[in-house]
Amino acid sequence: MPILDLTSDASSALSIALIDPDDLRREEVAGVLRGFHGMSVRKYASFPDDLCGLPVMLEQHYDAVLIGLDSAPERAFDVVEGLCADHSTTLMVYTAQNNLELAIRFMRAGAREYLTLPLLQAELADALDRVSTHRLETPQSRKIPKKLFVFLGSKGGSGVTTLASNFAVSLAQESGDRTLLIDLGLPLGDAALNLGMTVEYSTANAFEDSSRLDSNFLRSLLAKHGSGLSVLPAPSEFSSHLATKEAIDKLLAIARQSFAYVVVDAGSRVDLMDTSIFGESAIVYLITQVGVTELRNSNRLITQFFAARGRKLQIVLNRYMPHALLFDEKQITKALTRPALWKIPDDYATARRINNRATPIALADTPISNVIRQMARTACGMSAIPEKKKGFSLFGRKKDPLPGNRSFLEVAEQE
Repeated sequence: MPILDLTSDASSALSIALIDPDDLRREEVAGVLRGFHGMSVRKYASFPDDLCGLPVMLEQHYDAVLIGLDSAPERAFDVVEGLCADHSTTLMVYTAQNNLELAIRFMRAGAREYLTLPLLQAELADALDRVSTHRLETPQSRKIPKKLFVFLGSKGGSGVTTLASNFAVSLAQESGDRTLLIDLGLPLGDAALNLGMTVEYSTANAFEDSSRLDSNFLRSLLAKHGSGLSVLPAPSEFSSHLATKEAIDKLLAIARQSFAYVVVDAGSRVDLMDTSIFGESAIVYLITQVGVTELRNSNRLITQFFAARGRKLQIVLNRYMPHALLFDEKQITKALTRPALWKIPDDYATARRINNRATPIALADTPISNVIRQMARTACGMSAIPEKKKGFSLFGRKKDPLPGNRSFLEVAEQE
């Protein structure tokens, strides 16, 4: 992506990215911007080929991105829509067209300022004042770091889909930010079924012709859960369309550009290890149980693929029964090469009853949902769930929490 120049001081108050393939209009707008002091302006001579290139192109955070529409309106629209997930950046567009419908379309896509050429310095000054105000009203701590969470099972039947789908629901509710669940449990997946959703499209549609895949196409394939979670389910029937590494990487790049949080149900698919799903930025939840096969498989996965993952590997012991274990805590930790950070209690009757009603466990008040909720809150940087002042159990006293259900940050601080 050609960067033409950098004007003013990089430590100035406002940073502006100016994107316009039209050389004359780009220089015209840059000339108006040069009339203002206290800002840095970086000019880009073209749009990225697709939304996958946006993070690379805009390698730093800008207070505002100013986009010319007239050379390629549809590409400009994709860029505006792709950037709108970053609530701390002001999107501004300009055009020579005095078109109300065009203005409404781009404002709905996320543009906060719609300017017409020729730019008047007073008009631009007012817009930049609003950029400054918006930046002051948006605390740095509220900038949402986009995160990828991958759920992988040590073997089939370990509960990956149940945990991934309910974690995603809880994450969407607790954070209040845009969250997407992608079910890659191919050839068939059960995430939508677990959430009680009837869906029309699936990952098969995304992979059928990956050349068409962009933010608009992805959005048309998604189903919306009542919790606010967006879902791209796996196909409910066998599909003849194979998901190539390139197609998976492209899907993930577009998803991460459009959503604050992306949760991937990877099932037990070790064959996806060479895709960007398991890239260095991913936080991997390895789902296992306390059994000979599960612990052996977990040890192999950790030592071969995740030995250097460090804090970005979180081990989850599912269906955990502390009083009916074949191994003690020391043996479990030795097999896993590190302590398990989360322990999901075994409550088969409750889980089965809720699943039969097609209601996510995360929406119920159970020991299982409480741990999943804490996982989600920790994942998005929220504090621990406040303890209830009064507790009640079937036997008239409050139960002690399961050992190991501590904040990931608490564990990390002790290491």
